[in-house]
Amino acid sequence: MEQQQETWKLPEAFVARMKAMLGDACDTFLASYEKERVLGLRVNTMKVPAAEFAGQNQALFSLRPVSWCREGFYYDRESRPGRHPYHEAGVYYIQEPSAMAVVALLGPKPGERVLDLCAAPGGKTTHIASCLEGRGLLVSNEIHPARAKILSQNVERMGIGNAVVTNEDSGTLASFFPEFFDCMVVDAPCSGEGMFRKDEQARNEWSEANVKLCAERQQEILDNAAEMLKPGGRMVYSTCTFAPEEDEAGISDFLKRHPEFSVVRLEPGEYPEGLSCGHPEWSQDQNTDLKYTFRIWPHESEGEGHYLALLKKDGAWASEDSRKRKQPKYWNDKAGRAYLGGFFEKSLTEEGYALLKDGMDQLILFGDQLYMLPDGMPALDRLRVLRPGLHLGEFKTKRFEPSHALSHFLKPQHAVSVCRLDPEDPQVLDYLKGNTVRGEAGLSGWTLVCIGEYPLGWGKAVSGVVKNHYPKGLRIQG
Repeated sequence: MEQQQETWKLPEAFVARMKAMLGDACDTFLASYEKERVLGLRVNTMKVPAAEFAGQNQALFSLRPVSWCREGFYYDRESRPGRHPYHEAGVYYIQEPSAMAVVALLGPKPGERVLDLCAAPGGKTTHIASCLEGRGLLVSNEIHPARAKILSQNVERMGIGNAVVTNEDSGTLASFFPEFFDCMVVDAPCSGEGMFRKDEQARNEWSEANVKLCAERQQEILDNAAEMLKPGGRMVYSTCTFAPEEDEAGISDFLKRHPEFSVVRLEPGEYPEGLSCGHPEWSQDQNTDLKYTFRIWPHESEGEGHYLALLKKDGAWASEDSRKRKQPKYWNDKAGRAYLGGFFEKSLTEEGYALLKDGMDQLILFGDQLYMLPDGMPALDRLRVLRPGLHLGEFKTKRFEPSHALSHFLKPQHAVSVCRLDPEDPQVLDYLKGNTVRGEAGLSGWTLVCIGEYPLGWGKAVSGVVKNHYPKGLRIQG
């Protein structure tokens, strides 16, 4: 009965709007609010193939596939995967199932330059990174500083090495990256109607005035996004709202101002299963191409409300960047580089060092913090940058300490000294709390502490006793 009471808390004006939109189907739509919402996780395929993970952990999480995302699974509420150490190891990302359709529709390819314009908390960014397979460049931007920090933490947790995290408004980025990206996601801030079942704040803050305000802001964001896309490039615009002003009508308005853009016409079988067609009649000009945009309805699919539009920019696609862009000032301290090379040769296997070797000419130093920039990244002058690439570590007095980000980027076979803990070993929790753990007697030096085949972080070992270097801010309390 508690769920039914939630239905009556829906804003009256919202219910009236939905009745006008859906007609007889509105009763079924409203009845969906009486049902318990579904929960999803997306496997980090940079660490493990999705099918392999599902096969090994079916009983643990009661996994069922999400139809529109190969890496996505529904899980049982009681299994609580967010509390499992696999989550801390970045093996998967807890994500609302409908949101997984966005990157599945975009289809980023290894080697592409990709922008996630409104990226926090990081669901789409981490999905894009999996698609890129470590090749190409990903710029993940979030305008709100606190949310940008969370985004950066999720990039680190998932072991992403080719992402740059920025904290800018879309206009500033547009002036910095004209016609730079091959594809992009614009998951625009919206009125959040699709989240009413899970988010009481979204219900309480909803108003028709806010819908209008969101629609205006989305047009500004889209205009700036358009400047950053290469000719021939593609963009997915998405919202988690039902409001036509922010969905079909919003795309219609954008297309009027940008005739160089068009909706990609995908027929059934060419787009992810489980998506419904858009509604041209909900836009003022009733542009028939809007039927090739997509919706996810909570009364028709297992997921919250979502809208998606795949757009293409006219023009010949160019794999090479014809513009001259300022290059970064790379770190060229010969003595420091020699020391760093020696450190990695001592701490990493040949396979592990090979992962980093190609990028050793793309290092930059932020104070004492050393980063490896992704291929193709121009100079970051004038931008607020939280993470300019893969954080390798920190120079301290007469020593170098590898970063937590590097531990998650690596695999067990990449480190010379590895402490493997069984998932059921109580020492896993001890490590996550910041305590010393014990491994094999021969362990020494910087040691990669893993839960099975998944790194959790660093420790420093002497005769098999591993002193904890798990970041204090991430440690489990109690």
